[in-house]
Amino acid sequence: MNEEASIRYFKEHGVHGLIDSMLGAAVKEKPDDIKAFWREWLGRDMLNDYQFKALIFDLDGCITKTAEVHSRAWKSMFDAYLKDECEGDHTEFTSQDYLKFVDGKPRYQGVKSFLDSRGISLPFGDPSDLPSKQPITMCSLGNRKNDYFVKVLKTEGVTEYPSSVRLIKQAREIGIRVGVASSSKNAKHVLESAGLSHLIEERIDGVVSAEMGLKGKPAGDIFVTCCKKLGCLPHEAIVIEDATSGVAAGRDGKFRLVIGLAREENIRELRDAGAHIAVEDFGNATLKTLNTWFTQQPVPE
Repeated sequence: MNEEASIRYFKEHGVHGLIDSMLGAAVKEKPDDIKAFWREWLGRDMLNDYQFKALIFDLDGCITKTAEVHSRAWKSMFDAYLKDECEGDHTEFTSQDYLKFVDGKPRYQGVKSFLDSRGISLPFGDPSDLPSKQPITMCSLGNRKNDYFVKVLKTEGVTEYPSSVRLIKQAREIGIRVGVASSSKNAKHVLESAGLSHLIEERIDGVVSAEMGLKGKPAGDIFVTCCKKLGCLPHEAIVIEDATSGVAAGRDGKFRLVIGLAREENIRELRDAGAHIAVEDFGNATLKTLNTWFTQQPVPE
């Protein structure tokens, strides 16, 4: 029964008649997946009265607890470089350096941003530069950081934020599209390690961005591209980010709702960057909560 037929049947026979018909169909068909059967029988849209059509998450710090691993990898790399190979400022790399100059940005852009803050000048190099390359380039430093990250990932594994995964699963069940837009070139590996790949319908990450020539955050390119691949427009979707550069990217892409997840006690910074809503975690929030937040925002012009 399609959606139009379901609505007509409901109007003619009332809720009890519709339920009796549903139960009769289930007894006859004996489906293995009753939820999937109800969705197909009723028409998916009848079970989805939400105003938004898609959720687009950043990955590290939003779905998986890998932002902290990234932060440690950046610190290990920069501290070693500043101590042993840099003739300038040797002050150690801090968590505030991570949030201000690196978090959410493409790898080599993050290197440049931090080095610029210290007045350190290096040739950019090429993304293929080996971590051991001499003379040192921005790309070789970025690749050193990636070696640190992958090593920690292999030894410690990946854990998830349960509230985010719960919302993703609920969204998928009722036909709301779900995508990931991440600056990381390790996003595919992280999702596979966490066992979450099957929940993500589209992934625009650092690898895809390089192939497509997309601008990195704070430009909105990767979110907008992910949104298009999910088959909807920015004003029909929600962006979830934990980095100020990512929040700025969501606003740049003119998304109707940009949610900031303040994993580093940085609610004010996320709001200043443009987050419509900023929370430390989704906690007990539901899709209905997100829908309320979404409908409270005007459609961007």
